[in-house]
Formats: sequence, C-alpha cells, structure tokens
Amino acid sequence: MEVVGVQHRYGKRLVLRGIDLRLPAGALTGVVGENGAGKSTLLKVLAGELRPTRGTVRHRGAFGYCPQQVVVNDALTVRQHLAFFQAAFRLDGLRHAWEIMDVLGFAEYADERAGVLSGGTRQKLNVTLALMHDPQVLLLDEPYQGFDWDTYLRFWELASRLRERGRSVLVVSHLAYDTERLDELWRLDGGRLRSQTVEAA
Repeated sequence: MEVVGVQHRYGKRLVLRGIDLRLPAGALTGVVGENGAGKSTLLKVLAGELRPTRGTVRHRGAFGYCPQQVVVNDALTVRQHLAFFQAAFRLDGLRHAWEIMDVLGFAEYADERAGVLSGGTRQKLNVTLALMHDPQVLLLDEPYQGFDWDTYLRFWELASRLRERGRSVLVVSHLAYDTERLDELWRLDGGRLRSQTVEAA
C-alpha cells in the first residue's frame, strides 16, 4: 500500500495534514498517537470507508480491516459468523479462519453466540473475520484491546506469521508497546506522521 499526500477534514477542522506512508510486503508497521490524534480516521481512509479530502491511497490485492469497534451480531454464533463472511468473501473453505482461531485460542467457542462471549473473545472473532480471507494488506485498529496477556502474545505470534508470509501489516494503537516487534514505527501527531526509532530486541 502506498499513501501520498492524504488530507482529511471534518468541516473546518483539518485532521490529517498530508500523510505519506508506504507499507511494503513482509513488513510489520506500527502507528501510535494520543486519543483523538486521528488514528481511526487514517485507517478509515486507508480502508476506503472515508474518502480523503486530498491525496491518494493505492494498494494491490485484497486487504483486511479490523476496526476498533467490534463488528459482530450478538444473535449469531461464531460458526455462523464464519459462514456469513465465507459467503461474502466467496471463499472455498474456512481452513485459514480455523488456523487463526487456533492461534488466538478460541476455537472451542465456535458454537457460542457472540452475545455471550467476553469482550476479549469478541475481539478475537473481530480479528478473525478481518483476516480469514488471507489478505495481502492488513489494517488493524487497536487489535488487542481486551486481550489477556496470553492472547496478547498469541496476537504477536499471528502478526509475525503474517509478516513471514509476505503480508503488509499495519497495527494502530494509542500506546507504543513492544516496539521491538515492529519493522517500522510512526507517531501521528498534529495530523502528520513522524518516524520513531524502533529498538532492537
């Protein structure tokens, strides 16, 4: 994905002031910033949910978008969600979805309704639905919110596997945890991206 000169405004308020960003294949990139800095707006523009006021976003292949707000139906089971998204993505099977569920550790909840799941487990389903079609570009907004420590580590294991398979992974968060796991780190501040140093593990 390549982002050039992206601006976005809400009325008279300019939130993004000229974003330039490149997400190469096989790279794990982080964007951090304070609450209200425009991180979710940036992701919505990258995902095509919002049209930028100015600038361009180009990407090759499919992308997966995991919004901060969990997008599940409380009346449906986990398995029913998978079937619904399988039809939407026109997938032949669900092997990749089950692999993600196994890594995140919630395959045993397949027949539970989303409405009875804990917040962390709902977020696991949210991540699975965004990644189950094996996209080339992954846009993840606060993807590990509600995760316990074990699941948090499982998430980074999943992110590393995706990077090893040549996927472009963008993780957006308000806190810069575990920056040594990233190939590149940016801070969104004042509507602009500023490069941050990534410390080696």
